[in-house]
Order: sequence, then structure tokens, then C-alpha cells
Amino acid sequence: MTQYTDKDYKKGQPRWCPGCGDHFFLASLQKAMAESGIPPHETAVISGIGCSGRLSYYVNTYAMQTIHGRAAAIATGVKVANPQLTVWQISGDGDGLAIGGNHFIHALRRNIDINIILLNNRIYGLTKGQYSPTSPRGFVSKSSPYGTIEDPFRPAELCFGARGRFFARTVANDGAHTVATLKATQQHKGASVCEVLQNCMIFNNGTYAPIYTREGRAEHAIYLEHGHPMRFGKHKEYGLMQEGFALKVVKLGENGITEQDILVHDAHCEDNTLQLKLAMMDNEHGFPVALGVIRDVAAPTYEDCIYSQIKEVKARKRYHNFTELLETNDIWTVE
Repeated sequence: MTQYTDKDYKKGQPRWCPGCGDHFFLASLQKAMAESGIPPHETAVISGIGCSGRLSYYVNTYAMQTIHGRAAAIATGVKVANPQLTVWQISGDGDGLAIGGNHFIHALRRNIDINIILLNNRIYGLTKGQYSPTSPRGFVSKSSPYGTIEDPFRPAELCFGARGRFFARTVANDGAHTVATLKATQQHKGASVCEVLQNCMIFNNGTYAPIYTREGRAEHAIYLEHGHPMRFGKHKEYGLMQEGFALKVVKLGENGITEQDILVHDAHCEDNTLQLKLAMMDNEHGFPVALGVIRDVAAPTYEDCIYSQIKEVKARKRYHNFTELLETNDIWTVE
């Protein structure tokens, strides 16, 4: 078996602003590709428009930059036409959730086996700083000088509402965790969404400040692992418990609370109620931001069902080519 390194997947000189999360993510993606062992010629990277759209030029695989918002549609076509390819779709929050929002939800609904990467910096960066579908209410930008009056999409909520079977989240500059999360994203059979949180150094720097350092993540994020208790904090001194239909943060050792009282993460549970609650946690409401694989549930894939249906229909039909088709059904002779 051929052993690949990240160099086998590198191409060109990336042209993003210094410090942009896209640099971190690209390096992690190339490492994840190498560690997954899938050859470059069996991999396709499909991107949209925006800063993230440039990524397809920097990978030594089959690659294509599409038009604005259509990356999911093109990625779907690529996977159906050649199911043997591993397909990565790269989109930003604007490209993927605004003009591309319809394609996003239907790719999830169909459960096409593509890896959807959502690089979320809560801003339109390439067009110089307009608010995006994930910008928070009140956000001041070039296109909302007095603050946006719209509530944002929350990608996890949108994914789950579209019957998504896989959702993960990572932080762009958290290299080792991003590589592991991308590998899990690729290994899932079906539509996989990985939200990558990153700052825009020019137009929205600091949007993820509480979790953009290792020390910050220790205090303000929780790394979820299937089958493990949900603990976090510098010394894992905090945990999550369920209180009625809600979650609450508790401190181990207080009020007799032990690890046995802490919720255990189940990413494979068909019912997404608790998974959604975890994905929706934020620092503003006193909760840690959930990182890692939050949901991972198996289901039939779109492309497998298509080819299975074609095989079934072929077996029932009495004709196998166009001439036989013409001669199979009613025929009229004109004299």
C-alpha cells in the first residue's frame, strides 16, 4: 500500500491574508488526506466563490472552482457520476448558506456521500466585509452600518433540520484536532458536515476569540468523544448534566457530583434531540462550545440507491439497448 504525505496533496502557493484561518485549514486538510490513504487521483475538491473558493487551486487532486453557491450541486454530480471518488466540498458561510443554502439542505436531505466543509468566519471577506447569514444580530459591517436586524443561521440547526446524519465542528488553528475531525468526516458514509470556526483577520478578527487559543479552548470549549463523559475545563473539573429538557454545567466534587452523574456522549443516537442541544451551546449563555463529532448516524446514501435502482430496473426490463426498446412495445406498420 502506498504511503502518502501531505506533500503529495500540495499544489501552488496559497494567496490568503497572513493569519487567515484558510491557511491553517488547508494544512490540516492535506494532512488528513495523506493519513486517510486515499490517492490524489481518487479525490476531488469542489469549491465555491469567496476566499474559501481559492482552496481548490492548492490541492494536487481533481479540483474545480464552481460558481457562487453551486459547489454542493457540482459535488453531487461528481459523486453520482463517479461514486469511487472521495469528494470534498469547500464553502464559506456566505457561499454555502446564502445563495448556496438550497443546495446545502438538499445535499443533506438526499444523503449524498460528500464531505461538506463549512469555513465559518461570520463575514463576507472577499467582497470586503458585508454581514453573512451567520453574522449575529446587531453585527456592524459595511452592509449593516447600524447593526444587522436579522437573526443568523446556526449551521448545526440547519443541518439537523435537513435530516443531516453527520455534523462535526473544529477550530481552524487547532491543527491536530482538525485533522482528526476531518478524517472522521471522510470516514462517514453519507453527507458529512464539518463546521470550521475561524477568524477573518481583516474584517472580523476576534469573532471566535474565547476559543481561538489553546488556553481559551480549555476553559470555553468541550471536546466531545463518543462513549466518553462530557467533561471540560483546565483540569476537567466541569461537566454537563441534564436538567429536565435542558442542559446544565456542573462542577465535579460540588454537591456530591461525581463523574457517574455526567452525561456520556452518544454520537450514534438516531434521535438528535440531545445532539442538537450540544451543538447549539455557546459561551454567551454560560456553556462551552462543542467541538468534535457531535452526530454520526448511518443511513442509505443517494448514489448507492441510484445505482441499486438502475440495476433493479435493468433486471426487470425486456430490452437492453435502443433497438430492442423500439421493438419491445407496440409497433405500427405503415403501408
